Amino acid sequence: MGLSNARVVGLARNRTHSFSKASSETLRLIAGIGVEGDAHAGQTVQHLSRIRRDPTQPNLRQVHLIHAELLDELATKGFVLGEGDLGENIQTRGIDLLDLPRETRLFIGEAVLRVTGLRNPCNQIEKFRSGLLQHMIEKRADGSIARKCGIMSVVERSGSIATGDTIRCELPPGPHQPLEPV
Repeated sequence: MGLSNARVVGLARNRTHSFSKASSETLRLIAGIGVEGDAHAGQTVQHLSRIRRDPTQPNLRQVHLIHAELLDELATKGFVLGEGDLGENIQTRGIDLLDLPRETRLFIGEAVLRVTGLRNPCNQIEKFRSGLLQHMIEKRADGSIARKCGIMSVVERSGSIATGDTIRCELPPGPHQPLEPV
């Protein structure tokens, strides 16, 4: 999948389990672990609510990506957000993240990510900014729910990534599986 204009426009990480993450020009991704220096890095689940349920689950949420186009849309509704504000590690532009099938591989800088699923919008979004959560969930005409706050992935190949890096997608063999919350 070409997407010659797909690129990284923001990077962020946080050593603590705070909602938002601090902006960074570069990130080091570690295979099977996630973002070096980020609280959500690990082979098993690192999100506190998931640890309480079952700390042995594999970490399918090592790296969170969000599309800058969503932030553009939110700004028109009065929600001006910066990189890392929604807890994302990688902010992209020029790629429809939500339409990628599960198991898509993303080549960014030296690293390779494998898409595992959707980020499920949670009440932390509402606590962060009152009224924001309703814009992260959209009911479709067929009654299904569209979750709009990004995708989750795991690191397949270690490497450094930087703001401005291009993103190349490699779709998995068909039939393609749609993204579900992970």
